[in-house]
Amino acid sequence: MAADNASSVTEFILAGLTDEPELQMPLFFLFLGFYVVTVVGNLGLITLIGLNSHLHIPMYFFLLNLSFIDFSYSTTLTPKMLMGFVSKRNIISYAGCMTQFFFFCFFVFSESYILSAMAYDRYVAICKPLLYTVTMSPQVCVLLMLGVYGMGVFGAVTHMGNIMFITFCADNLVNHYMCDIIPLLELSCNSSYVNLLVVFIVVTIGIGVPIVTIFISYGFILSSILHISSTEGRSKAFSTCSSHIIVVSLFFGSGAFMYLKPPSILPLDQGKVSSIFYTAVVPMFNPLIYSLRNKDVKIALKKTLGRKLFS
Repeated sequence: MAADNASSVTEFILAGLTDEPELQMPLFFLFLGFYVVTVVGNLGLITLIGLNSHLHIPMYFFLLNLSFIDFSYSTTLTPKMLMGFVSKRNIISYAGCMTQFFFFCFFVFSESYILSAMAYDRYVAICKPLLYTVTMSPQVCVLLMLGVYGMGVFGAVTHMGNIMFITFCADNLVNHYMCDIIPLLELSCNSSYVNLLVVFIVVTIGIGVPIVTIFISYGFILSSILHISSTEGRSKAFSTCSSHIIVVSLFFGSGAFMYLKPPSILPLDQGKVSSIFYTAVVPMFNPLIYSLRNKDVKIALKKTLGRKLFS
């Protein structure tokens, strides 16, 4: 209905990453490789955590949800992006574009907030170890996850509300490989300063609040680590946080670079390159970072593979 009332455009053409014909196939295979690693890595981690009872603790409950979010939002974007490399005209319907945009917003906001929930979990584990089982009870973990997905719904609904009230006129070429808010606003004939302001406010809530939570958590964590007398205790505390810090830096760094700068400073073509980081690279690296740097996951993997081989 919105397509008929608010717009004369019924479909969009996605410009894709590049219009250089000789780059299309190499990029297709590169991103296909990324996607295969993302799917195998995240579904593998979900399966591993599900099968091993010693991983049924809050830290891995959040990690399982992070893997689910990474798998889902990579699947929301990458297959369409891959089609763009091999098809002559990469067309997406108005409804398809809005659906992709909704789920993209939902999963990106959810990822922001689950990373802050994971920082809180590390804070309780290191700063209040004796109260850990009480503070991070199953009920608390479920409530935190409801909050994470609730913020995902908030981000998606707010951005969708912003898009639904703009009109698309003649031009339907989206200068991106996905339906994203900034390139869509550029196509509208009635978007205003208010629409951009809403984007900025919503993205600040989506990125700013989790970053502040993470910084506060790590401030307390650092203070606690510096009070640990043994070198072994310090290195153990640091190692439990290092994977999370790497993931946070990659995700928020590329997200802030894309959305929290005026379009005049960051041309859309450069924005496309930075958005590859959090849409394709981060979901691929997360399971690798957590599995390669985590002793419990390595032990679980050996046990599971051992069970499969002997059975």
